[in-house]
Amino acid sequence: MPSRDRPRALYGLALICLCLAGCQARSVWLFHPHGAVAAAEFHYTVIDFAIMILIVGPLLVATALIIVRYRKGRNARYDPHFKKSRVLEALMWGVPIATVGVLTYFSYQAVYLADPYDPTAIPRSLAEKSRPPPTAGRTSHFAAYPRSNGTVRHGPQVDVNVITTDWQWVFIYPRTGITTVDRLVVPVDTPVHFRLTSATVVNDFLIPELVGEIDIMPGMRTKLAMIASRPGNYRGYSANFSGGGFSWMGFTTTVVSRRAYRAWTRKAARAPDRMTYAAFDKIAKPTINLAEKPMYFSRTQKGLFDHVIRRVLTGRVYETPLRMTENMTKPLYVKVLH
Repeated sequence: MPSRDRPRALYGLALICLCLAGCQARSVWLFHPHGAVAAAEFHYTVIDFAIMILIVGPLLVATALIIVRYRKGRNARYDPHFKKSRVLEALMWGVPIATVGVLTYFSYQAVYLADPYDPTAIPRSLAEKSRPPPTAGRTSHFAAYPRSNGTVRHGPQVDVNVITTDWQWVFIYPRTGITTVDRLVVPVDTPVHFRLTSATVVNDFLIPELVGEIDIMPGMRTKLAMIASRPGNYRGYSANFSGGGFSWMGFTTTVVSRRAYRAWTRKAARAPDRMTYAAFDKIAKPTINLAEKPMYFSRTQKGLFDHVIRRVLTGRVYETPLRMTENMTKPLYVKVLH
C-alpha cells in the first residue's frame, strides 16, 4: 500500500471503531434468548452466519490476492494454452454442493424446532429441564442441539388470543376471561399458545428474547407458541409498519413464577371494566398510547376473537383521522392515555 494511502486507511479504521463503540452486546436482544424457541432460532442463525463467513471470507481473500498478484506491472506468468484445472472444477462444484447439503441438514432441524404452530423446541426444553439450557455452557453453536429422552412432561399451558388495532395490542385470556391492553403476563416454564388476528392492517408480532416474529393479518387467524425460561420484563412490538402510530406500538411482556401468575390472575379478575363488543370498538379506534399504560378488563364477552374476524370479513373499518397521519408533527392531536 502506498505510504500516502496509509493515513486514509487508518482514519477509516478509526471511524469504524468509533461507530461500533456505542454497540453493547446486552442491548441486542436477539443475542440473549430467554426461551426455547428463541434459543433455537439464535442457535441456527449463528450456524448459518458461520457457514456464510466460511464461503465469503476465502472468496474475499482470494479476490484480493488475485488483484495483487496479477495486476499490471507484476509480470505474472501467463499460460496461453491453459484449458482446464481439475482442482478448480472440484472447488467450483464441490463447495456449493457441500454448502447446500450442510444448510439443508441444519434447516431441516430448525424448521421443526421453531415451527410457529407446533415448535418441537418447547416439549424438548421441558424434557431437558434438568439439563443446562440450549445456549448455556455451550462451547460451540455447532454442537448437537439437545435431544429429548422421550419422556415429555405434560403440564399446564396458557392460551392467549391476540388482536392488533391501530396502534395497540389486545390480549384475551379465554380460560380466565381476562383481557389486557398493551400488557402480556405469562408464567415461566409454561407453554404459551397464541391465536392472533388484526382488526385493521397487517402487523408482525415479535418478542425478540422469547419468540420470533409472525405476520398478523386482518380477517385471518394465525398461531404461535413460545415458552419463557427466565422471569423478567421483555419488550414486544410490531415489526411491520402500520401507519402514524407505529413507533409507539409496543407492549411489555412480563414473565413471572406460576404462583405470581395465579396471584396476578386473581387481581386482574377484580378489574371493574368489562370487555364487550362495544368496549372493543372504542379501543380499536386509532389510538397512540404514548405512556404505554396498560388496561385491564375482568370479563370478556364470549366469542370476541371470532367476532372481530367476522366483522373484518364483512367490511368493518376503523378509519384513521387525517390529523393522526399528515399532521403527526402537531403533538396536540396525539392522544395520550393516562
